[in-house]
Amino acid sequence: MATIFSRIVSGEIPSYKVAEDDRFFAFLDINPLTKGHTLVIPKVEVDYLFDLDTETLAGLTLFAQRVAKAIEKVVPCKRIGVAVLGLEVPHAHIHLVPLNKETDIDFRKPKLKLTQEEFTDLARQIAAEFK
Repeated sequence: MATIFSRIVSGEIPSYKVAEDDRFFAFLDINPLTKGHTLVIPKVEVDYLFDLDTETLAGLTLFAQRVAKAIEKVVPCKRIGVAVLGLEVPHAHIHLVPLNKETDIDFRKPKLKLTQEEFTDLARQIAAEFK
């Protein structure tokens, strides 16, 4: 059975896409820690990040770097934090979280609530900066 992330890539489940190429996909987390919190995934469905083949893992990292640079142009922050948890969805993924303080990347804290319009606008702005 396809993971929720594979279903997002296929368009079966809607998302706030910020970047895509033939191998990777990035979309806003709908339960963000901070504004601009983005998930970056390979399109290939592999459960654990470090089970990806070397070429895919390296490509995912480079793709995530490009996404992070786009986020930085849109969301005021000091840095983009990176987290790999991977326990909630069995599909390798990287969290990119805009940071102004270290506690911004605490997954135990309450999630932000954004409107559909805020998500759509933010995704559009980040996508426009993705190079």
